Amino acid sequence: MTARTRLFKEFKEMSRAKADNGITLEPDETNIFVWKALIKGPRDTPFEGGVFELVMNVPEQYPLVPPAVRYKTKIFHPNVHFKTGEICLDILKAAWSPAWTLQSVCQAIVALMSDSAPDSPLNCDAGNLLRANDVRGYNSLARMYTLEHAQRAA
Repeated sequence: MTARTRLFKEFKEMSRAKADNGITLEPDETNIFVWKALIKGPRDTPFEGGVFELVMNVPEQYPLVPPAVRYKTKIFHPNVHFKTGEICLDILKAAWSPAWTLQSVCQAIVALMSDSAPDSPLNCDAGNLLRANDVRGYNSLARMYTLEHAQRAA
């Protein structure tokens, strides 16, 4: 199955499912290899109430090779690079499996928002706050970024 065929199949399944899991995925109108995802910040996190945009660039070798995913919305999180939006997540690198879909990648990113890994930070400031057990400091900065950058106009 080619990458293009797989992506069309995933798109069809997402269109049929229409589950409200806080994730909206849509391909670029002119390029099936570029996707935009909108994810709602998980409940009981400093990201709650925010909507975060991700850009997904899918390689021609997909699903054998993972998509390149980055945050377009600024976020204060230990596993997200402050400037580039790059995400440190094992399934986007060594732990990738062709069984993963774009939808399940987004679900894993939402899970990472709830349960960060401060020991392998891309954002050292966020990682240092959590490693120093300054959860209050981390939460207030993450909340401020959510309010500043992840609010959608109604």
